[in-house]
Amino acid sequence: MTASALIMMGAGIALSFLPGEIWRWLYGEPATGTQHPEILLQIIGALYFAFGMVNWTSKGNLIGGIYGRPIAIGNLTHFIIAGIALVKYYFANPTTVLLPVAVMYAILALLFSIVFFTHPLSKKD
Repeated sequence: MTASALIMMGAGIALSFLPGEIWRWLYGEPATGTQHPEILLQIIGALYFAFGMVNWTSKGNLIGGIYGRPIAIGNLTHFIIAGIALVKYYFANPTTVLLPVAVMYAILALLFSIVFFTHPLSKKD
């Protein structure tokens, strides 16, 4: 939970305060004409930061039980969908620098699937 929270809060802060720079880093050119992707990136940044705060405040709780299940399924859903999108984007554009991000998302998707699909208190003897 701590790693997920820090990753999401870091992405949220970066997207909130550096949307134009991130756009230029991803696409190599500033937005032109009627395009104003900076506001969309800032909204996505707010979403990432908020989700990171949810993870941060719940890091001490039992995740996967009755009360922590919504947090587990929210994280699982996010990391699976975004991870698939990142992997698909990487295979379409193999020179991109997003491969480490795609790998990180795949790892977090795997970890949250373990949390979601196993009982938090069950012990295998």
